Amino acid sequence: QVQLVESGGGLVQAGGSLRLSCTTSGNIFSMNAMGWYRQASGKQRELVATITVGGSTKYGDSVKGRFTISRDNAKNTVYLQMNSLKPEDTAVYYCAATNFWGSSVYHWGQGTQVTVSS
Repeated sequence: QVQLVESGGGLVQAGGSLRLSCTTSGNIFSMNAMGWYRQASGKQRELVATITVGGSTKYGDSVKGRFTISRDNAKNTVYLQMNSLKPEDTAVYYCAATNFWGSSVYHWGQGTQVTVSS
């Protein structure tokens, strides 16, 4: 069974920072782009960022310049550094094995809550 395990969510004040981590098995990690998605209450899930095995990245418009996705191939871990957080960033954040465009998701993590207070 494929598992993607996220960590690092929590409560932060507006303007603050959080770093999310996601670890999965080596086969999944080495064969796929990895991505972060989020779903706010009452809204559709949206793409936050993706990163290929080679390190090419793509970001959703709402997070460009504030969030940074990275991966450590030796640790099978993908990160999402979130800076200058806003209340509208509040959502459940999901890690996924995906393609570069984020249009196809092969495996989902269980999600981690991020809450930004104003």
